[in-house]
Amino acid sequence: MQAEVAAPTPPKVNSYLLGLEDAMLSGWFNQQTHELFTGFDISPEDTVLDVGCGDGGNVHYCAMSGAKIIVADIDAVKIAATGERLKDTPARDIECYVTDCNPLPLPDAIATRIVSTEVIEHVDDPAQFLAELVRVGKPGALYLLSVPHPSSEHLQKDIASEQYFQKPNHIRVIGEEQFKQMVGDAGLEVISHSQFGFYWSMWMLLFWETKVDLYNADHPLLNHWAEMWRLILDSPRGPQLKQALDAAVAKSQVIIARKPLSA
Repeated sequence: MQAEVAAPTPPKVNSYLLGLEDAMLSGWFNQQTHELFTGFDISPEDTVLDVGCGDGGNVHYCAMSGAKIIVADIDAVKIAATGERLKDTPARDIECYVTDCNPLPLPDAIATRIVSTEVIEHVDDPAQFLAELVRVGKPGALYLLSVPHPSSEHLQKDIASEQYFQKPNHIRVIGEEQFKQMVGDAGLEVISHSQFGFYWSMWMLLFWETKVDLYNADHPLLNHWAEMWRLILDSPRGPQLKQALDAAVAKSQVIIARKPLSA
């Protein structure tokens, strides 16, 4: 009698790599068009300023284009790590600043591309913060700004750790129209407004329940969710399902804006 052969165990889905793939499907990190996000292209001639750069993922992509890179963050450890991360890139120049951005230690009209993702919800005075971003942009500069989407924030309201909605974390929830109004009031022309990240909305909701370390988030709930999302993306109508779910409960909303040439 022939012995039964056990089916091979499928490899565990890496939550973070899947999140990166999901972001790319939403328009991030497009290698073919050289866009950090749809509508936000980067060239070697650009000077890119990333305010609140965090771990440097966005600005690393920009540095690979050969652009000049300026990074600013209140966290000295993250600035040091990002500076090291950028050393082996073809960026034509790199400047790093530890600052609370009030004000930015930079001259007027220095950057052609300004990035600030998931920062405005943390700051005490969004209008002042945006005014500084506008000040350091050259006329015609493009801006990539993102904040959490209220659909995801409201979903987590009674599940997340209390600290999540306290200073220095998320001290405000910004609605779609409010976000566009903020950017317009700062003197920028809104080009596009979009949202993405159902995958991360659900992942974060489950994360709060697991109580594991964010940087070592190994738990059956999170692992099974990643496996489920992998199956969804690989299904025949995966892109349509992702689009519908991103529209329902998005992790983030993104604005691409421009500083007027007359500014």
